[in-house]
Amino acid sequence: MWQLNNKRKEISLNSLWTLNRASENPNIHITTADTDAFPSPIAKILISRGMTTTNDIDSFFKPALENLHSPFLMDGMDTALGRIEKAIASGEHIRIYGDYDVDGTVTTAMLTRYLRRIGAQVDYYIPKRFTEFYGLSIETVEECYNDGISLLITVDTGVTAIEAIRYAHDLDIDVIVCDHHEPSDSLPNAFALLNPIKGTCSYPFKHLCACGVTFKLVQALCERRGEPEVAYEYLDLVAIASTADMVPLIGENRTLVHFGLQQMNIKPLPGLKGLMECTNIKPGTIASSTIVYNLAPLINAAGRMGDAERAVELMLTEDPLQAFRLAQDLESKNYRRRVIDDKTFTEAQRMAEDLIARENRRSLVLHHPDWHVGVINIVASRLVEKYHLPTIMLTSIDNIAKGSARSIKNFDVHAALKKCQKYLRQFGGHKYAAGLSLEEANVKPLRDEFDRIARSMLSEEMLVPEVVIDSELNFHELSPEFLTLLRQFAPFGYGNNKPCFLTQNILLSGRASIVGKNHLRLRARQDNIVFEAIGFNLGDKLELCNAGEPLSIVYTIEEILHHQRVSLQLYIKDIALTKEQPLRTKLVMDEMATVLANAATEDIVNGHGIVGNGGGSGYSINGAVETLPVS
Repeated sequence: MWQLNNKRKEISLNSLWTLNRASENPNIHITTADTDAFPSPIAKILISRGMTTTNDIDSFFKPALENLHSPFLMDGMDTALGRIEKAIASGEHIRIYGDYDVDGTVTTAMLTRYLRRIGAQVDYYIPKRFTEFYGLSIETVEECYNDGISLLITVDTGVTAIEAIRYAHDLDIDVIVCDHHEPSDSLPNAFALLNPIKGTCSYPFKHLCACGVTFKLVQALCERRGEPEVAYEYLDLVAIASTADMVPLIGENRTLVHFGLQQMNIKPLPGLKGLMECTNIKPGTIASSTIVYNLAPLINAAGRMGDAERAVELMLTEDPLQAFRLAQDLESKNYRRRVIDDKTFTEAQRMAEDLIARENRRSLVLHHPDWHVGVINIVASRLVEKYHLPTIMLTSIDNIAKGSARSIKNFDVHAALKKCQKYLRQFGGHKYAAGLSLEEANVKPLRDEFDRIARSMLSEEMLVPEVVIDSELNFHELSPEFLTLLRQFAPFGYGNNKPCFLTQNILLSGRASIVGKNHLRLRARQDNIVFEAIGFNLGDKLELCNAGEPLSIVYTIEEILHHQRVSLQLYIKDIALTKEQPLRTKLVMDEMATVLANAATEDIVNGHGIVGNGGGSGYSINGAVETLPVS
C-alpha cells in the first residue's frame, strides 16, 4: 500500500501511478475521413479523456466561436440587460465591485472598458485585502449610497452577500451579481443574479469563471446592440482570468481561452504588452502556461500586496508608457511577495510537520497572527502539494482570523466548511478552494472539527498523491507527426492537463545529477534513442537512478526554444525502478459502453470498431474493447 509516511522528521510522499486505459489492443487507433490513422497513443489520450464520438473530437480539435452558447440561456440575463440599458439611457451612476484576485480585477477592467465604450457613467471599486474582508459589505453599500450610486454590479463575488444586498435594496440601490462561486442555501435579493451553477439556471456550461460569466453579459449587450463581434475583442482578458482561476479548460472555456490566446499573441492590450515587456515575453509565444507562471503572478501581486486597483488601472490604460510603469510596479510587488511567500512557507512547514508527527492529522489548519494576508493562499496551495492534505492557512486582522482553504481530489472543502459554519463568521468558494474568517478563539475548535470531517471522508489511499497517466509511450513513437497532434491538445490547464506518458525499461546515458535546489537531471535512453530529462524536486531519487537498473518514468513532453532551435525535453513527474513501479490501471469504460450501445442501435458497428456517423470528417475508433481488472 502506497501511503503517507508520517513518522520521519522530514515528511515525504510516494505517489500512486494510475494509467487510464480503454483497451489492451495495441492496434487501437482513430482515423478521419481525410487523414491517416492517428497514432495509438493519441487515440488512447482521446479515449482516456472521454472523447469517443465524432462531435467530441471535432469540437476539441476545432474550437469555433459560433459554437459558444447563447448568453440568453443564462437565467437573469434579460433582466440584467434591461436594467443596464435603463441606467445608460438615464445617465445613472454605475459602480462595479470586484474581488482582488486575477479573476476579479481582470473582470472589473473588462466590464468597465465595455460599459464606458457604450456610454455608461461607470467607476469601480476593489476592496483592500488588508483591511476589508472578502465580499460585499454593508459598509461598502453605504459608501455607494453616499456616492450617488443607483446600480451596483458585483463581479467574482456577491452570490452569498445576502445581508449587504438586502441593505442595498433598502437604500434603493439595484444590484446585479455576476459570480461563479457556490451559492449558500438562500440567494440574495439581487435585481439580477448571473451564476450558471445556481439551481434555477439552465445554462448548459457550468464551469465559467467570473470573467466568463461577465463576458456572457457583455456578449448579450453586444448582440442586443447589433454588434455581436465586438464581444470577441475582450477574449484576451477572459483567457487570462480563466487560466489563472483554474477553471476546467474544457467545453466553452477551451474555446474562450483558445481565441483569447490568439488575440493576446496578435494584438495585446497596452497593459498586457507592458507585462510582457517586463517579463521578456515575445508576442506570438504566449501559451496558457505563460499566463500561469509569468503574467498572472504579477497581476495578482497588486492585490496580495495591498492595492488591487493598480491591476485594474493596468488593464484600462491605453498609454504604453503608463502601462510599462504600472507593470514595473507590479513586478516589484511580486518580487517582495515571493520573499514573504518563502518565509511564510518555511514557518508553516515546521508547524505542519509537527502536527502530522504528533497527531497523525488528515488535514492542516495553521494559524499565525503575523502571517502576511497576501500570501497565505499561495502557501496553502504549496502545503497541499507537499503533504497532500486539505489545508487551511489563517492570519489575523484586528483579532479576526482570516484565510484560505485548499483541498485535494475527492474532498469538497466548501462542503466541509459548511459543516463547520458554527465556528465561522464568513466563508465562500468552491469544491477545492475557499476563503473564510472566524474569531481567533474558534481556530482550535475549527481545527479539530475540520479534521474530524476529513477523517470521515478520506481513506488512507485517498491521501496518496495520484499521477494520472494518459498512455504508455515508447521513445520511437515520438515522431514529428505525433508532436504536431500533441500540440493540438492545447491550451493546457486544469481539466485539460498536458498529456502524461509512461515509458518503461529505460536506462541512463551517463549518470543522473542534481541541479538547482533539488532537481534531478538525466539523459533517458531506450533502444538507442536518448532524450534530455529533468525532474523538479526529485533530487531524492538520485541514488535510485544511478543504481544501474531499468527505470520507469512518468513525464510530459516539452518543446524548448533555444537560439531559434526547438528541442524536446522530458519533464519527469515521478520515477521508479520498473520492477517496483507503483502502477495500477483504471478502465475508461463508461463512455465507451455508451458509444457501443448507440453505435449498435444505429447499425454503425461493423465488427472492426466504431465508426463515427457525423458529417464531413468521420472518425473511427478501431480495436476490440476488453474489460480489464484493476491491478
